[in-house]
Amino acid sequence: MEHQEEREFRVDIDAILRDKAGAKAKYVPGFVVAWLKKILHQDQVNEFLTGRAAGKFGVDFLDECVDYLEMDMDVRGLDELPSNEGGRYFTIVSNHPLGGEDGVALGKLICHKYDSQMYYLVNDLLMNLKGLAPLCIPINKTGAQCRNFPQMVESAFQSEKNVLMFPAGLCSRKRDDGSIRDLPWKKTFITKSVQYHRDVIPVHFSGQNSERFYNIARWCKRLNLKFNVAMLFLVDEMYKNVGKHFTVTFGQPIPWQTFTDKSKTPAQWAQWMQDRVYEL
Repeated sequence: MEHQEEREFRVDIDAILRDKAGAKAKYVPGFVVAWLKKILHQDQVNEFLTGRAAGKFGVDFLDECVDYLEMDMDVRGLDELPSNEGGRYFTIVSNHPLGGEDGVALGKLICHKYDSQMYYLVNDLLMNLKGLAPLCIPINKTGAQCRNFPQMVESAFQSEKNVLMFPAGLCSRKRDDGSIRDLPWKKTFITKSVQYHRDVIPVHFSGQNSERFYNIARWCKRLNLKFNVAMLFLVDEMYKNVGKHFTVTFGQPIPWQTFTDKSKTPAQWAQWMQDRVYEL
């Protein structure tokens, strides 16, 4: 019964508007609704979820996503990583250049390396992808679950699984010098890796989104908009990246004891780790 419900999931913009706007949803112009369905690729996503991805969960779902997106990856350093033998689990941190396919691709690679012993730390919006849900600890930083955020993080790090995180929280932005780089990394992965004695594996994922995406993100920042408008375009960016080549580079684990050095604060260690990732 549970899997039957998962297979029935659909992206439904009309239902989302009714849920978020209530009675006011009827005042949203039809052309706006049509545009949202187009930019979010509602029909294409639903065709995938109810077709080739139906009934697939965990690593099988990730395999199907990567195949569907025709991702060609040059993977470096993964085979040299140590195993989980002896109860040694890792915090795996990566830059976040794309906002979608980099997440599923890394999940696939790590699941195959570690026999699906992995948790994502993701926003709970992604939990709507039921095929992904078995690998996720849901996080909602803006809604009612916000007060449960610390408990969710604790449950992930207490588990006997590797934890995959994108410490920037949002996908990368274009800087004034033209480079593509993450926003400052949050320190949670540092403090929790020290607390639970987890070595940290750095990962660099190549790739970038379109100029349109970066321009929208730049204007959102300038206008100080509370709603992340750029996020609406991530599905469209995903389809723009279909069939492209990516290089994924895994670095060797950095011992958790490194981050107990008081010469840097946890926040400074987080930025040090970001620098290490971009050096890979």
